[in-house]
Amino acid sequence: MQALFHLAYHVRDLEQARQFYGAILGCKEGRSTDTWVDFDFYGHQISLHLGEPFATSNTGKVGDHMVPMPHLGVILTMSDWRLLAARLMEEKIQFVLAPSIRFPGEPGEQATMFFLDPSGNPIEIKGFATLDGVYAK
Repeated sequence: MQALFHLAYHVRDLEQARQFYGAILGCKEGRSTDTWVDFDFYGHQISLHLGEPFATSNTGKVGDHMVPMPHLGVILTMSDWRLLAARLMEEKIQFVLAPSIRFPGEPGEQATMFFLDPSGNPIEIKGFATLDGVYAK
């Protein structure tokens, strides 16, 4: 069974969201009204609605790092991850967790980076050499 993931969450400003998700992250904009906008978030649908974003805190322990919970994200190939990391650094995005490799040499070795959208929603982008490693034990 093939499926797309859908997630709807709040942002404070739709124009800021359009700039961030569209121009910076490179996501294609879909349908919209004056209170929400859809984006193709790397093959999945996110719907950004005007409102107060969900509360987060750095309570997720992954390796040696405490990461924002809850958060959303996507898994990219390593080459796409590197391209996006370079674009975000060029755009001077402030990282919660700068682009890095975690679990080096172990099953599940991955690149990761955490950052916030303009409304404070935490996003994690992972990169894998092969997608077979996503669920490696």
